[in-house]
Amino acid sequence: MDLFKIGDTPLLSIHEVSFLMISVIGIAAIGYILGRFTIKGVSLGTAGVFIIALLYGGLFYDDLSAELNTDFVGNALKIVDNLGLILFVTAVGFIAGPNFFSNFKKNFKSYVILAVIIIGTGGLACAGCIAVGRQFTDLKPDEFTAMLVGILSGALTSTPGFSAAKDAVVTDHLQSIVSVGYGIAYIYGVIGVVLFVQLIPKMMKADMKAEREKLIAADSKGSKAKETGKLIEMDSFGIMPFALAAVIGIVIGSFKFRNFSLSTTGGCLLVSLVFGHFGRCGKISLMPKDSTLKVFRELGLMFFLIGAGVSGGAKFVEYFEAVYFLYGIIMTTVPMVIGFLFAKYVLKLSLLNNLGSITGGMTSTPALGTLISTAGTENVASAYAATYPVALISVVIVSQVIIGAF
Repeated sequence: MDLFKIGDTPLLSIHEVSFLMISVIGIAAIGYILGRFTIKGVSLGTAGVFIIALLYGGLFYDDLSAELNTDFVGNALKIVDNLGLILFVTAVGFIAGPNFFSNFKKNFKSYVILAVIIIGTGGLACAGCIAVGRQFTDLKPDEFTAMLVGILSGALTSTPGFSAAKDAVVTDHLQSIVSVGYGIAYIYGVIGVVLFVQLIPKMMKADMKAEREKLIAADSKGSKAKETGKLIEMDSFGIMPFALAAVIGIVIGSFKFRNFSLSTTGGCLLVSLVFGHFGRCGKISLMPKDSTLKVFRELGLMFFLIGAGVSGGAKFVEYFEAVYFLYGIIMTTVPMVIGFLFAKYVLKLSLLNNLGSITGGMTSTPALGTLISTAGTENVASAYAATYPVALISVVIVSQVIIGAF
């Protein structure tokens, strides 16, 4: 039975849609079970979904494409991925909004410097790998540069950086190589930061209650408790303002200026931060319920990891080489560690503010979800939201500079 048709040409069948839905739901169920396993207090959490999605993509993507329409599978995964990003980032913006602007104003220089340090270090690591590795590769110089810049965007889990790198190369062949590098490095780019934000507090034997109090005290300075009075709510869950912020964010993110755009992610984050900051428009409430934001945040993260994981798993199996994976490890670990040490000893940021800034500087959506669970407070989202835009712009510029230089 065909679900949609143009004339006599079927677009989707009930079979195709059902198979996709079963796959997504099944990956989520098994992934959350895996995420519950804990070794010495460290667990994958929602990133367990990513591991199962990778395995599913690596083992069954070809069979899935053969069974269903190949274009349908690829496009469906993009829809799942993008929908997840929209839900997650919009929820994060609303959560961070009430304290974001006061916190950003107080720590503006720290957030900007830290984001630039992280992305700049990643760029230098990439340039170093290109300079050394091109002597030992069979790829042509432009192919190797495309591969390594793709690896950089995957290591930093940066979709805008990935898009910028693809735009900067001149042929479809080089664009496909950029995609391969991104897919290979993305795996450690996700898992590495997720584990980092859990391991660091344990290695430092941090008192998480005391760290939460430091973060809350810092966020509360200079911020006012807003007297909102009785506001008109458009629906009992606050889905209407959430959807409105997402739509406006998608539109803003679609605008391009000289090959740069905020992207859907940046647009939704920006608009939801503004909505969350003001909280109202006249007598109309612009704030969704806390429970709604938590559900959308987790649901969005789950969808994002499934969409990215299945497609990434297929590329990983097809193009994996150990040396490329090693390059990805370097480009994730070096900027993350240097950024953390710089924030701790130079900027003197508290632990949770530091780690929240690291997730933003690494543009790591999954790591923020893990950090919120580890920290036991959603206030870390403010630091993520503050460093993320600067890192977003920086990684786009660095990707284009490296391609131009090499």
